Amino acid sequence: MPRAIWSGSISFGLVNIPIKLYAAVSRKNVSFNQLDSRTGARIKYKKVSAADGEEVPGEAIVKGYELSSGAYVTVGDDELAALDPEASRTIDIEEFVDLVDIDPLFYDSAYYVAPDKATTKPYALLTQAMEESGKVGVARFVMRSKQYLCAIRPKDGALVLSTMVYADEVNDPAEIPEIADVEDVKVTKKELDMARQLIASLSEDFDADRFEDTYRNQVLELIERKAAGDTEIVAPPEVISEDKVVDLMAALEASVKEAKSARKRHPAGAPAAGEEQAEPAKKRARKSA
Repeated sequence: MPRAIWSGSISFGLVNIPIKLYAAVSRKNVSFNQLDSRTGARIKYKKVSAADGEEVPGEAIVKGYELSSGAYVTVGDDELAALDPEASRTIDIEEFVDLVDIDPLFYDSAYYVAPDKATTKPYALLTQAMEESGKVGVARFVMRSKQYLCAIRPKDGALVLSTMVYADEVNDPAEIPEIADVEDVKVTKKELDMARQLIASLSEDFDADRFEDTYRNQVLELIERKAAGDTEIVAPPEVISEDKVVDLMAALEASVKEAKSARKRHPAGAPAAGEEQAEPAKKRARKSA
């Protein structure tokens, strides 16, 4: 059973709803330790001085911020503690905005918001009102001595809190020259129509269960085989060079053809958006008769 990582309350107007936060995502990464190949012993790291290579004891280590000149400004833990945001157990909703107005780029970590047993009704009321209005609550709160900007939104009858990055943390795509060059590119109507047809041919309702981390699965399978005594060495994949100069229309037409063919081969295949299901020849013949 998951454990709550934070408890407090949601506040909006004069309404206060006690809640708990639970992690909405459990990352599943394969982690490795570094070993000495000669002995199999773990590799340990030491904190050493760049001046003389000697190991530095923990009590002698301080925080330093590097300036553009290369010099450092040292900051003490007590000085940083004095700047910590005021400890509060309240998530103060400052405003409600339309869900579509928040670019997903701003979302960071997600948490389920669970109500206190004694306050399920105001929690349900807030959730339903937000669902019907299509609104998201923008708020601030403090967790582990750090202040977060967050968005609270309804999902499947519950509330989800997503921490958010600040506007000045989002890189401006205009500063990336390859993206800036796209503005000068002209596409023809025929190319655009073909691209739309390809998108329609590949369109499906999103089902997260259809996707899995195939790389992680393969790594775990490799580990299991080696743990069982398999000594076969996995060969690296062959590097296939790709010609970047392509005939765009030919590639689009071939892609549309392949997408349609794949739908016909699939037992649950359905006509793509904007396409009509072809009638069997016998049925057409009966109609013409």
